[in-house]
Amino acid sequence: MITSAELIEISERRSAHNYHPLPVVIHEADGAWVTDVEGKRYLDCLSGYSSLNFGHRHPKIIEAAREQLERLTLTSRAFYHDQFAQFCAGLGDLTGKDMVLPMNTGAEAVETAIKVARKWGYEVKGVEPGQANIIVMDGNFHGRTTTIISFSTDPDAHDGFGPYTPGFRIVPYGSAEAVREAMDAATVAVLVEPIQGEAGVLVPPDGYLTELRELCSAEGVLLIADEIQSGLGRTGHTFACDHEGVVPDIYVMGKALGGGVVPVSAIAANRDVLGVIHPGQHGSTFGGNPLACAVANAVIEILNTGEFQARAAKLGELMLGRLRELVGHGAVIEVRGRGLWAGVDIHPDVGTGREVSKALLKRGVLAKDTHGSTIRLAPPIVVAEDDLHWALDQLVDAVYELQSR
Repeated sequence: MITSAELIEISERRSAHNYHPLPVVIHEADGAWVTDVEGKRYLDCLSGYSSLNFGHRHPKIIEAAREQLERLTLTSRAFYHDQFAQFCAGLGDLTGKDMVLPMNTGAEAVETAIKVARKWGYEVKGVEPGQANIIVMDGNFHGRTTTIISFSTDPDAHDGFGPYTPGFRIVPYGSAEAVREAMDAATVAVLVEPIQGEAGVLVPPDGYLTELRELCSAEGVLLIADEIQSGLGRTGHTFACDHEGVVPDIYVMGKALGGGVVPVSAIAANRDVLGVIHPGQHGSTFGGNPLACAVANAVIEILNTGEFQARAAKLGELMLGRLRELVGHGAVIEVRGRGLWAGVDIHPDVGTGREVSKALLKRGVLAKDTHGSTIRLAPPIVVAEDDLHWALDQLVDAVYELQSR
């Protein structure tokens, strides 16, 4: 049998280095656990950046995929198929919106929201052609397509890929007043992550989303919530915006919508917004395909029970409570999070986030660093409480072992 080391060597030699994976080669998975090619088990505390909110190979989702695979996988949107109506109605009901527009990846969904907002600005708000602007946040992560990286403040994502797409104004995250000052008559939308995931699970000040909603409503500007990582149960509610009772004009969804099986994304909005899109103006060969819709329909049915939202809230309280006990003892500087999602800032003298992640890997826990000395924890919501405690024990041991070097 070919070993992990051999597979890693081939991968590094034959693939572009757009990622820097940890040295583990996963062979199979079930629930919250994965197994590598040598048979070692790991507790997955990353969940595919929230793509696996419902765990690996959730039985209901796998059954939906299997049944669909045996009947129909692709038609293109040139025709209707029998899963599409349920998908549109179900996701519309989940979000409380009239219409949805399906795509594949999260970045595609963000690009779709940008196009819709601009077209709405020209056709409904009356902005002069070519003058629309969208306000975005410092530290944002919405994907890595050319338009999106044009307003990224992360040098790795941004630098070296110009010329850049105009039409965006960057303001500090968490300041509604900064958004107010950046607005003018040509502002068509405010694009915001309710919690910034890639930036280190940054939770904005209480009331921030409420202020943005009130400001956008008063100024005739669309509020776009990128819930790709924060949505679909991760934070203890269906959407992170729900923590403040805020309803955006456009929801942007992805990752967990595909149930860890296929890439599925979508935006949802009311008819007065999404109605500006007409045939030929936006599309995707695979967006809204039968397999994707069948899987997403199973995900929507799971979310409609409320079980996963409640479980994320309960387990998140446990996880964040234990993590916050580590602050103030020299190794952990700060812990942020909401629901079953946390960012842990390790003191730079202790080690980098990657060093902590590698120490966790040796102990059978999968986690990932971001921005230097921060690690992210996002276990599948199906994780057993005892397993979660065990993973947190491993984190404590890993951090204090590094501290004592």
